Amino acid sequence: MFPAHRKQQHARPHLALPHTPPPPTFVSVNLSVLFLGTTSLTAAEQWHAGLAKAKITPETDVWLAGYGSKRAPDGKLHDIWMKALALESPGGERAVLITSDFQGVPKSMSDRVFKIIKTKFDLERRQIMFTFSHNHCGPRLGDDLYDYYPTTPEQDKTVAEYTDRMVEKTVAMIGEALDNLAPATLKQGNGHTTFAVNRRNNREADIPNLLKAGKALVGPVDHDVPILTVTRPDGQLAAVLFGYACHPTTLSFTKICGDYPGFAQLEIEKNHPGTLAMFVNTCGGDQNPLPRRKVELCEKYGHMLAVAVEEALKQPLQNVSPGLKTAFTYVDLPYLKVVTRADLEADAKSGSAIKQRWAKRLLKKLDQGETFPTAYPYPIHAWRLGKETLMIGMGAETVVDYSLLFKREFGPGTWVCGYADDMISYIPSKRVWLEGGYEGGWNLYEYGRPAYRWSEQTEDLISETVHKLVKQVE
Repeated sequence: MFPAHRKQQHARPHLALPHTPPPPTFVSVNLSVLFLGTTSLTAAEQWHAGLAKAKITPETDVWLAGYGSKRAPDGKLHDIWMKALALESPGGERAVLITSDFQGVPKSMSDRVFKIIKTKFDLERRQIMFTFSHNHCGPRLGDDLYDYYPTTPEQDKTVAEYTDRMVEKTVAMIGEALDNLAPATLKQGNGHTTFAVNRRNNREADIPNLLKAGKALVGPVDHDVPILTVTRPDGQLAAVLFGYACHPTTLSFTKICGDYPGFAQLEIEKNHPGTLAMFVNTCGGDQNPLPRRKVELCEKYGHMLAVAVEEALKQPLQNVSPGLKTAFTYVDLPYLKVVTRADLEADAKSGSAIKQRWAKRLLKKLDQGETFPTAYPYPIHAWRLGKETLMIGMGAETVVDYSLLFKREFGPGTWVCGYADDMISYIPSKRVWLEGGYEGGWNLYEYGRPAYRWSEQTEDLISETVHKLVKQVE
């Protein structure tokens, strides 16, 4: 799968109306020791990086996630994967980033992984970030979006067994990546592509005619394609980590594939034999690939993203100096209002099948004497790689405003990754919350939460927490 590596022993203003920022211009950094490549540093003074991957294509009849319907797979366009990048700084600090073609990894699964990793590899919660592309042509996991589907006891058992296997595979993959730690150079850059469309501000049915007429689409977008490369001392490009802010919802049929990120990764790996391509969804909660629903469009968008990565690779890349700091915390995001028994009894008679399933399940909890929490623990990471790269990891479906905000506040070299650790729900900015609509509206029941909507404080709480974590890794 990979070339053999020598193994190592074991009070801010609210969001302004966003705009599309120009690609960042990197500024040279005056360091006491300038990292110019592996030849200028001894093995003990440089980055070590390890890579691994695991196939996650289901071999059983696990329904495909998303779209709220029964979708048993009837074939595949290509296999889907989890991938791991383990990093170790000269001081011995380690971190592991997981990317995957899953639609959503629920807390009930990721927490199991984090617990085992702590015991087996002595890695703390702050040192592991488990991202998922939000691919809608991938399998269900655990209790993610449980009320969303007209599931059956047989399907529940199949999903539970598959999830157990994925926990085991994730742990084994992390172990392999740590075993493969070897000297490496890290570099960063930025590309650009334009197929993501703000779906809140542009009706899907109107897109073809608007594009044909050459009319501008409206609404905030983030068309940056950040990249981070891992190169071995012999010059081999070992890995390319890249991101983009867009839903992988080009396809809605019943064949397994990785949607546009899957096609992009395949193309990059074909262009660079022996290289591992890894995708993270930055903040694409309100962004769609439009137009869509055709395989040729999915392949087109994957190609556009791969081209953006290739163009970035051709430009001078900035060295990332050796050094690693990681921070993590949960912030409690309060609900606007926790549902009552009366709310649930009314919703149990709703015309929405999803709302009926949700209400009946929660009523059973009340009957058993349970009480509902007033907030949800929201995961946030801050990783500092050298002096040049700041990676912010945020749970669930973050809207694009968060990426635009934090890149503006923290400057060049900032990555803002949504879809990390837990598939909770949409996470609206203050602007989106005030506007309402699907991403900012009353849809938390679809995600099984005991409420309809987040509090208006959501953005403020997240931003305050991000700033605290970034200060910890300075």
